[in-house]
Amino acid sequence: MSSQPDAAPPNAAGAPFLDRIGIPSVLKWGFLGVLVFMTGLGVESNFVTPHLVATLGRGEGTISIVIAMYSLAVAVASYLSGALSDLLGPKKVMLIGFIIWIVFQVGFLLSIPTGNIWLVGVMYFFRGFGFPLFTFSFLVWVNITALKSKAGTAIGWFYVMFTGGLPTLGSLLAVGAIPAFGGGTRGETGAMWASSLLIVVGFCLVWFGCHEPRGMARIAPEGEPASRIMLSGLRLTFTNSKVLQGFLVRLINTAPEFGMFIIMPAVISTTLGWGQSRWLLMTVCVYAGNILFNAFFGHIGDRIGWVNTVRWCGVFASALALLAWWYVPHWVPAGSAWGYAVSVVAGVAYGIFLAGFVPMGAIMPENAPDHRGAAMAMYTTAAGGAFFLGSAVVAVVLGITGALDWSSYAQNSAVIWTFVALYACAFVMVGNLRTQQDDPEHRRQIRDADTASLAIQAANNQQTTIHAPVPSVRDES
Repeated sequence: MSSQPDAAPPNAAGAPFLDRIGIPSVLKWGFLGVLVFMTGLGVESNFVTPHLVATLGRGEGTISIVIAMYSLAVAVASYLSGALSDLLGPKKVMLIGFIIWIVFQVGFLLSIPTGNIWLVGVMYFFRGFGFPLFTFSFLVWVNITALKSKAGTAIGWFYVMFTGGLPTLGSLLAVGAIPAFGGGTRGETGAMWASSLLIVVGFCLVWFGCHEPRGMARIAPEGEPASRIMLSGLRLTFTNSKVLQGFLVRLINTAPEFGMFIIMPAVISTTLGWGQSRWLLMTVCVYAGNILFNAFFGHIGDRIGWVNTVRWCGVFASALALLAWWYVPHWVPAGSAWGYAVSVVAGVAYGIFLAGFVPMGAIMPENAPDHRGAAMAMYTTAAGGAFFLGSAVVAVVLGITGALDWSSYAQNSAVIWTFVALYACAFVMVGNLRTQQDDPEHRRQIRDADTASLAIQAANNQQTTIHAPVPSVRDES
């Protein structure tokens, strides 16, 4: 199938600018709300573990259990966000997610001064259900609302907002907020209370700013029992091979990223002598590259086909960039300024091409059109599971190679090549996920239909009567 770009669609003059760039204008406040919400969530991302260690007087091992249980709640809620959106409508699920988050955030912050690790753990665990229900339900809403010809771009914009808030803007806000509230653990506590206000603002932007009717309506077919809807994601995974393969591709997608953030800190900062601050700067650059290109690769997917984009820009290019990110720092002089700069470029390349996976968010529901929420449930579950897979690969490979008495360099290299092998598996599976959108003629038809829809919308916005006959002199008489 040809991967040549289609001719650029004509712009409907007067149509909302946001619609033309891939953001559904009816959800514009929702996109902003997600950005603000995730910024509030991201405030604590870089200090919550040491904060709990310091305030509760417990070791990192104990606190890591609390964080792990939180991650488990996030994974479960990632699935529920899609399933409940099918049953209730995504906007209602976002309300549930917000209420859960704000209630247990207050409980979490009030429980810390008690020093009761069990109470803190319970509050933090249940808080973990909140943000996926809010954020990933909005992703479902975007999927059912966006123009078909710009579905990939819309999902790309969602991830711009998601990652722009967590960890990017959230971390930057924490840098200023902690000293503003007195520094130390006191300042961290103040920053977390302040972040709660951002969560409220983000919710209000969505709830009061978005009035698109499908957000409040059931997505699943009428008459389907609730129990079947709630289990439909799991059922689809076992009965629809494309959903299963899509789930595995999304699982593999960011697993190497999480794996690299386990093995690379010590390598960059200590082994190669660039220091911790240089490693932190490198991670910021990698995330920035990813954020800036999410919408771009979504647009590319809409132009040349979702599968073509994921397969070549996502899987293939990410595999090559991953190898570059690992080997380039070892090929340049350790500790050199120019060597560090080149290494950062290699890392940024990986972050950029990782955005090539963005169209997977459009591919998954397209392969289960009658159960879009269920398909998105598996997509978001895989997104949460990628952290576990990345960590597991590192643990297993290092365990095996360590037992064989390999050098540290050889062990870490084995981890990298294991991830490359997983990308090779994803390359094969993506080829089996083609939809109608990957046919150039179908893309043209969808684009033309959406262009006509935008033209009508533009005319309505200009208060122009569409399809109404212009009265003649005879009619007036």
